[in-house]
Amino acid sequence: MDAFYVACEVRRRPELAGLPVVVGGYGERGVVAAASYEARRHGVHSAMPSVRAQRLCPQALFLPGDHEWYAEVSHEVFEVFRSVTPLVEGISLDEAFLDVTGARRRLGDGVAIAHHVRRRIADELGLACSVGVAASKFVAKLASEAAKPRATPTGIVAGAGVVEVRPGEELAFLHPLAVEALWGVGPATLERLTRLGVTTIGDLAALPEAVLVGAVGKAHGHHLHELAHARDDRAVEPDRAPKSVGHEQTFTHDLFDLDACRTELVRMADAVASRLRASGLAGRTVTLKVRFHDFETITRSHTLDEPADSGPAVARAASSLLASVDPTPGVRLLGVSVSNLAPPAARQLTLDEASHGAGWDEASRAVDDIRRRYGAAAIGPATLVERDGLRVTRRGAQPWGPGSNDPPAE
Repeated sequence: MDAFYVACEVRRRPELAGLPVVVGGYGERGVVAAASYEARRHGVHSAMPSVRAQRLCPQALFLPGDHEWYAEVSHEVFEVFRSVTPLVEGISLDEAFLDVTGARRRLGDGVAIAHHVRRRIADELGLACSVGVAASKFVAKLASEAAKPRATPTGIVAGAGVVEVRPGEELAFLHPLAVEALWGVGPATLERLTRLGVTTIGDLAALPEAVLVGAVGKAHGHHLHELAHARDDRAVEPDRAPKSVGHEQTFTHDLFDLDACRTELVRMADAVASRLRASGLAGRTVTLKVRFHDFETITRSHTLDEPADSGPAVARAASSLLASVDPTPGVRLLGVSVSNLAPPAARQLTLDEASHGAGWDEASRAVDDIRRRYGAAAIGPATLVERDGLRVTRRGAQPWGPGSNDPPAE
């Protein structure tokens, strides 16, 4: 999808069309999640600190974002995808792979299907998307990037909308591209490749695999060597099970006290556990993420004896990990995630549970029932009760930095 979060905002507020709009956190700790092409003309891009974006484009309208709304629109988009083929692998709210092999007899070749999808999304949802067509997921992904509009200082250049890379033409398409276009080439890997004189995918393809393995490691080197030669045989995998469920938050002001950190962990653990139960999952590994004032980031993990899907169990594990952390430098961000997921397994009740009930298993089900009926703020841990009511975590809340200082969306 093209500038998806911004496009969702324009869909419900058409007066924003053609304006420089930025969605994301606001203030010193905010991060840009998406920028309209009008804002991109000024150099604004996703993952940029909001303070820098404000300097580059003072006239930009900053919106705090509405993750629930974007998820609703994403569901509509994916319904269009699934009407074309059941083989849809979602990568994020705004991106997916479609295996259209079985739809060609009905809708035409890959390019015809790509135009069909674009027309339907534009006509039915009022949104724009760019489509790459290729024989592999990796090349199709890069082709979709090539199909997008481009923002330049002098104006917005319309994209092709659909770019096809035919079988046999992959290397001619790939090799002129910058090497950082490859999956897995982040800043550290890019630095190592630059030392080898590698700037394009073609340069990388010319390297012997042994040299690449020596520079970045065996598994990573083999992976990049294969991609540089357009070898990617992964199938489209619909309905992939999540590998982890988590929540993290950047705070408006640093936390210096363990008790304050524990309260935030209880809130996040309750939200994570609720999402686990909604997905019919439990997890054995709990991970704590802490980012300090100077951006130093640490993670700590603990694997439980039994899978957990209750807020208290996740909170206890996260709090025990927090006990070894010194918050006095100032905690900028906290995060809790649960991985090593599987459906909840049956377990042997203790004598106490057999006599007095199964504890949090039954209590969690009751909490879920109450929230479904009365809303997320109807019930929660007593620790989170404040003067104005219960502090709860909505899914997707504050994913791009503090929102308490967001300017009004006018």
